[in-house]
Amino acid sequence: MPQNINVLIVDDHPFIIQGYKNVIKLFPDKNIEFTFYEAIDCKTGYEAVINPAAKYDLAFLDVSMPTYEEKNINTGEDIAKLLISEMPECKIALLTMHSESLKVQSIIDEINPLGLVIKNDLGFESMILALQTILRGEKYYSDSVIKFLNNQQKEKVYVDVIDKQILHYLNKGVKYDDIPLYITISSSSVKTRKENMKELLGIKGCNDSELAAVAKDRGMLL
Repeated sequence: MPQNINVLIVDDHPFIIQGYKNVIKLFPDKNIEFTFYEAIDCKTGYEAVINPAAKYDLAFLDVSMPTYEEKNINTGEDIAKLLISEMPECKIALLTMHSESLKVQSIIDEINPLGLVIKNDLGFESMILALQTILRGEKYYSDSVIKFLNNQQKEKVYVDVIDKQILHYLNKGVKYDDIPLYITISSSSVKTRKENMKELLGIKGCNDSELAAVAKDRGMLL
């Protein structure tokens, strides 16, 4: 019998809600089914948490939405805090158009969500990867968030779980174009990600085994 995941989506743009639902319905694991619950602003988001139609397993929350002044709910971050209080087992992803470093750092410090996504980073493949990662209880940060974190702390390199999986298989001697046999990602995405990691580590032009060796030394492997 398929596992059911209750998903709360809060965004003030109905077409974005529908877009998320359309992608999630294409999730490759057919042993998982999704039931969706929607809210379109801070007020309906507040009501969805305080008087829930179900126990939510996962929540996608837009950061910037019309406020609910009566309850002092002004952003998706406030709804996230409410969810943490009311449903601590709910896995939370925050999505925002704001890529400013102070905003990203504030969300991480105050909410520490499993998912933090800059909307401009989001596409079909990255949405599926985010969903897979968060459902496993692991953190998913989109590319812009990772770049910010790396700029903040140069001595420590942040990569997401997909990059770590790529490094894991490269370290075992798997060729990059064979990695899609082991994880759900295209070979072109593997190539792009490993080249980005080489640039991040300052080793552009090195081969894949050298990348794996440097990454291992920097503590980046799984």
